[in-house]
Amino acid sequence: MPTSSGLDLAAIRSFENLELLARQLVDGFVTGLHQSPYHGFSVEFSEHRLYNPGESTRHLDWKVLARTDKLFVKRYEEETNLRAHLLLDVSPSMYYPVPGHDKLRFSVLAAAALTTLLTRQRDAVGLVTFAEQVELQTPVRSTSTHRHTLLLALQQLLERPAPTPATRRHTDVAGVLHTIAQQIPKRSLVILFSDMLGRGAEEQAAALAALQHLRHQHHEVLLFHVLDRATESNFEFENRPYIFEDVETGQEIRLQPTQVRAQYQAAMQQFEAELALRCGQLKIDFVPVDVREPFAKVLQAYLVKRGKAR
Repeated sequence: MPTSSGLDLAAIRSFENLELLARQLVDGFVTGLHQSPYHGFSVEFSEHRLYNPGESTRHLDWKVLARTDKLFVKRYEEETNLRAHLLLDVSPSMYYPVPGHDKLRFSVLAAAALTTLLTRQRDAVGLVTFAEQVELQTPVRSTSTHRHTLLLALQQLLERPAPTPATRRHTDVAGVLHTIAQQIPKRSLVILFSDMLGRGAEEQAAALAALQHLRHQHHEVLLFHVLDRATESNFEFENRPYIFEDVETGQEIRLQPTQVRAQYQAAMQQFEAELALRCGQLKIDFVPVDVREPFAKVLQAYLVKRGKAR
């Protein structure tokens, strides 16, 4: 499962320093971005240009002047003072499919990379983790000390063991989003990582209503719909008996995948289509992501959304 900077997601276990790993991921992404057609996206300054006589010398690059004896100006991005809230679903279903390749681990590393990218752009960021209720909620700040605090909290999530039957918690995406919508005082960018897998149509409708609440409060919303798409969307299991278990309720069912594959695929396609349609109606950026794919899609989607949130 390679990432955009050539790192294997399973190898994250061997990293004691998530901050270093996030920096490597962002640096690899930015290097590729500068070599791509997406000109103008940058984390510190987009490029140099020749100095025009008479303009301010505030942004002259003195190091380049010393090396080349020419006057160049750094072309900075417009500073936006963006406030971003990263919301991570840490419910039992996010530990699927297996340790080292689960949805939570993917989301944690993506959130760490976004935290690094946001603070490099001088934007403020806060972290919320939730299952049945909010478990952690940090202030929204842009300092390097705050970034270190957030990355430490994310590191602790990586080290936390998967829930056992005794510690399982249901997911209440709707309740948490309503709470956050009421608590955020200023127009912000809300970035949600979740599989959005509820216990029925009623619960999923409630989650969509909560997303609408965020938009009603004039927040921009970016939803990363995190799945292991091979099994959760396509139901790619070998043709042999399995015991499937609901990781939140513990309910089990024994069957062969071929018995239900077609019906399951149709139901998941309908679920995702309705979710994408409703997000489109609410002007929420809906980004389906796969834990088996590179992280560049997450970072690119954020940059596009950031441009809209200015």
